[in-house]
Amino acid sequence: MPIERRPLREQIREELLTRLDRGDFAAGTDINEAALAADLGVSRTPLREALITLAGEGVLESSQGRGFRFAPVSRKEFRELCEIVAALESLALDCSDPAHLRRIAPELLAMAQEFPDRIAEQQEIERHDDEWHDLLLSGCRNERLLDLITSVKAGMRRYAHLLVGDDTPLEREATEHRLVAELLIAGDLPKAAQALRDNWVNGMERMMSRIPSAD
Repeated sequence: MPIERRPLREQIREELLTRLDRGDFAAGTDINEAALAADLGVSRTPLREALITLAGEGVLESSQGRGFRFAPVSRKEFRELCEIVAALESLALDCSDPAHLRRIAPELLAMAQEFPDRIAEQQEIERHDDEWHDLLLSGCRNERLLDLITSVKAGMRRYAHLLVGDDTPLEREATEHRLVAELLIAGDLPKAAQALRDNWVNGMERMMSRIPSAD
């Protein structure tokens, strides 16, 4: 593994996510820390730091005295995470200054209109989606609420890594983002919040078809 001038734990984290995308690790796989450290050519201290970070993001599960394993996927968990994010983002929108939302709405609409392709790679969808949602919630001053949103989204991220990988072409609906922006331009915050919830629900349904139905 090439060593860069960044914290080693960050490089290890990214390497593990890359291997996860590649299919090297199956959901539910236990991690042998000694073997993995030897394979990566690193000591167990930065490896454990990276594993703790991934556990905080929901990619791994950890238990006292039993180490780490790659968390299994679950339709129930993914549905619950999506419902939580939808509710929290709608609340953040309600907490935002309406004047600020009207000011940024044209930019939100322009960003949505720049994504005409219905099919794009997962990493490209994720990047544009993050930029759009970050701008949408930029008027919310409730930092605890924003931290909660970030935390729950981290739990959702592992599904993209486990199920599709960064380079997988996926369907997306830019029209849903455009609708939210158009409603904000019109000053209809309640309908914009509902359209935002619908966007998360529809995205959830598109991903659910890729999750095994064993739970």
